[in-house]
Amino acid sequence: MKALVIGGGGREHAIIWALKQSPEVTEIVAAPGNGGIAALARCSPVFPFATATSI
Repeated sequence: MKALVIGGGGREHAIIWALKQSPEVTEIVAAPGNGGIAALARCSPVFPFATATSI
């Protein structure tokens, strides 16, 4: 199973750490993540498609 965790704080780090313990999880991606999360999962930047000024 692949997992996407959205966020980059301590809660997300704890969730990713717990997901890493499961043999069912084959890949974890964090968006946007942080330096600590990067040690456990692949981090991907988040690009908003619309901003308040473009609407």
